[in-house]
Amino acid sequence: MMKTESLKLTNEWDKTFKKSELVEHSKVTFINRYGITLAGDLYVPKNAGGKLPAIAVCGPFGAVKEQCSGLYAQTLAERGFLTLAFDPSFTGESGGLPRYMASPDINTEDFQAAVDYLSLHERANADKIGILGICGWGGMALNAAAIDTRIKATVSSTMYDMTRVNANGYFDSANSEEARFEAKQALNAQRLEDYKNGAYKLGGGVVDPLPEDAPFFVKDYYDYYKTERGYHKRSLNSNGGWNVTGCMSFINQPILKYINEIRSAVLIIHGDKAHSCYFSKDAYNNMINGNKYTDNKELMIIPGAVHTDLYDRVDIIPFDKIEAFYKKEMEV
Repeated sequence: MMKTESLKLTNEWDKTFKKSELVEHSKVTFINRYGITLAGDLYVPKNAGGKLPAIAVCGPFGAVKEQCSGLYAQTLAERGFLTLAFDPSFTGESGGLPRYMASPDINTEDFQAAVDYLSLHERANADKIGILGICGWGGMALNAAAIDTRIKATVSSTMYDMTRVNANGYFDSANSEEARFEAKQALNAQRLEDYKNGAYKLGGGVVDPLPEDAPFFVKDYYDYYKTERGYHKRSLNSNGGWNVTGCMSFINQPILKYINEIRSAVLIIHGDKAHSCYFSKDAYNNMINGNKYTDNKELMIIPGAVHTDLYDRVDIIPFDKIEAFYKKEMEV
């Protein structure tokens, strides 16, 4: 028998976006195959009858469901989908100890557990399940699509490949054995410090105060996570960040190895002014290279958009395109 953890869930509306009057909202929990209980926000379109196409939403990496994943979920619920925005393992309102850890395996499983939940939900059509990942969870979504044949359609928005950036640095600037060795030395030294101290050292969220000479992408993150626009008290990026050793396994556990075997539909969306755009372009090219199923794969580049524009700028996020994609590929 699966046992669930007892989670403390917030009943108040504490999102970074306004509550829609077009959908019903409720808190839910579900369990992944590692026994971690995950917390989610379920959004159901009002006055919708019958079983609905369903979408699980997560991201960005270091965010919580009260930020942009909830915005995406609520907006898609307004458009007729049953949606679930959830906190990944070890973060937000979800369970898992120690806190503020990440895992390529467990976080891919988090998406699959959300598919489990939606597939068995009384309001969901189990044959019409999709997923949507934002930022680092865009990579996790593609990874889940490569293993989970129940997923009919996948969207990644402003995607990061977190294994690539941890192994190679930004823009692959540290892609050498020497650079990786130095990084691993520092991480293993930190493991001993943590063990001696009996606590994990936090790596720090988005830098605050913001240095004048900060790179643009750091300023971009600051503008979202550290201002009224996107700050949330449970968000790692808004506060103390991941544990220093939290992403250590990402260095030598690359995801996306078999994405050119994805048969189901995939839509990859990115802004052309985003520092991270190379992740989506390369992932798309790798996905279609040698893939026998390319007619349902698409890369959509948004002119002039930076990374965080696709977090919450509803005038820039192509919701019409996303809706049409899901309805076509899930035959709604």
